[in-house]
Amino acid sequence: IHEMTVQSKVILTEHYGNPAKYSYYNGCSQGGRQGLAEAQRYPADFDGIITGASAIDQMRMHGARTALNLLLNKNPDSVIPAAKYPMINVAVLNACDAVDGVKDGVIEEPLKCKFDYASLLCKAGESENCLTKGQVESAKQMTSPLKDAKTGKTLFSGYLVPGSELGWATLGGPAPLGLSISGLQNVVFSNRSWDYHTMDIAADIDRAVKSDNGATATNNPNLQPFFDRGGKLLMYHGWSDPQVTPMNSVLYYNDVLKTVGKRSAGKSIALFMVPGMNHCSGGPGTDTFDKVKVMEEWVEQGTAPKRIDAAHRTSGVVDKTRPLCPYPQVAKYNGSGNTNDAANFSCK
Repeated sequence: IHEMTVQSKVILTEHYGNPAKYSYYNGCSQGGRQGLAEAQRYPADFDGIITGASAIDQMRMHGARTALNLLLNKNPDSVIPAAKYPMINVAVLNACDAVDGVKDGVIEEPLKCKFDYASLLCKAGESENCLTKGQVESAKQMTSPLKDAKTGKTLFSGYLVPGSELGWATLGGPAPLGLSISGLQNVVFSNRSWDYHTMDIAADIDRAVKSDNGATATNNPNLQPFFDRGGKLLMYHGWSDPQVTPMNSVLYYNDVLKTVGKRSAGKSIALFMVPGMNHCSGGPGTDTFDKVKVMEEWVEQGTAPKRIDAAHRTSGVVDKTRPLCPYPQVAKYNGSGNTNDAANFSCK
C-alpha cells in the first residue's frame, strides 16, 4: 500500500499538474491493520487514516483463535451447539440490555455487563434451554482473555464480549477459522498439511508471534511522527465483532494514549466503538455512517468528531439512528422522545 501510494501521487501530479491537496485511507479488518501500518511506518503518506476492526497482532491472533477453538471442542460436553446461541443471547440481553435506559436488543456498554453464564447451568439434564458444565466453561472462555492453563500467563488479551453470542460460530464452530489455520500452516509451519489438532498452545502461539518478524503485528503505539505532521486517525470497531475481537482496538487505543499522552485523544486520534455491530458491518447496531465525511471535516476544517450519527437499516430502509461516541463515552437516552432517533441521545 505504501508503494502504491507513493507511485499514485506521482501519477496524479503528472496528470493534473498539481499534487493532491489531501490524501486519505479507509479500510476495515485486514485493511484496518494495513491502515495502522501506514500510520506507524509511513507517517507522510496520508493526512487522515480510517481503520475499522483492525486485525492487530495478526499472527498472535491466528494462534489464539485456533487455540480457543481447540479448547471449545476438547470434548463433547464443552461444545456449545449453534442452536443454543439465541437462547444464550436472549439471557444476556435480558440481564444487560436495559442498563443504558433503553431496551432495544443492543448492549451499549458490554464491558459493564457482568452476566454469569453459570446461571444457565442445567439443573436436571441437558436441554436446549440450558448449558452443561462444560458449555458454561466454554462460554466463559469465549468472553475472557486466553491464558496458559499451566502457568496462568495471558497468551492473548483480546476476547469477545457479552452480546456477541449470535456470532460465536465464527470462532467456536466445529473447526477454527479457515484463514487462521492457513495462516499457521503457510507462515508459521511452512506446511499446508499441518494439523491444528497437534497444536502446543503456548509454544505455538509464541512461535506464531515470531514467525513473521513483526510484519503483521502492527501494534507500535508510538504514532507521534504521524500526529506531528497533523495526521488524524479515526478508529472504529463493532462491539459484537465475532472475528476480530473488539478488545484489539480498545487495548491499542489505550496503548497509544499511554505512549504519546492523553492530550492526543480527540485531537489526533479517536476511537468509536459501535454497539451491536458485527465484523465491519451487520448486526442489530447502527452500522452505517459516513466515515470519510467525518475525516474530511476533521482534517480540512479542524472539526474533531464529538459524536457520529449512525443508522441501522432493515431491507434498505433506515429504522433506527443512534450517535456513536468517542470511547469511553457512550450514548445515553435523554429521557424523552423516540428511542430510535439519534436526536434524543447524548454522548456521556
